[in-house]
Amino acid sequence: MQSNSSVVLQFIEKVLNRGEVDAAGEFFWEDMVEQVPLPGQGPGVEGLKGALRGLREAFPDMHWTVQEQIAEGDKVVSRFEWTGTHRGTFLGVPATDRTVTVWGMVIDRLDGGKIRDTRIIMDTLGLMMQLGVVPPPKG
Repeated sequence: MQSNSSVVLQFIEKVLNRGEVDAAGEFFWEDMVEQVPLPGQGPGVEGLKGALRGLREAFPDMHWTVQEQIAEGDKVVSRFEWTGTHRGTFLGVPATDRTVTVWGMVIDRLDGGKIRDTRIIMDTLGLMMQLGVVPPPKG
């Protein structure tokens, strides 16, 4: 069996970077739990696939890079950055054609070689500032 870290890295490459969203089931349990879902995201792996499709439609050239990763026991923590060009509606924001860089961290808990639950924290405020929806702080 491959390491938990490898499972997470393969998910990022195949599903997030290559856009093979339907392959998410290879990496997640059907009843996986997204602890911090996107607004409107449904339950389980099918809900995750829907959220990822929306993200890929909004940022079709999206590319994720893992900058740091720690694996211990059944958990894998990944610090990441993703870039993409906003070419479709995302969270109600119409396409701006702006290129964004977003940082975040995700904690994945694995069981039997698949992700059982995940908790992602992303700089959504920074993303919205880059899209021009929220003004940057004055000062």
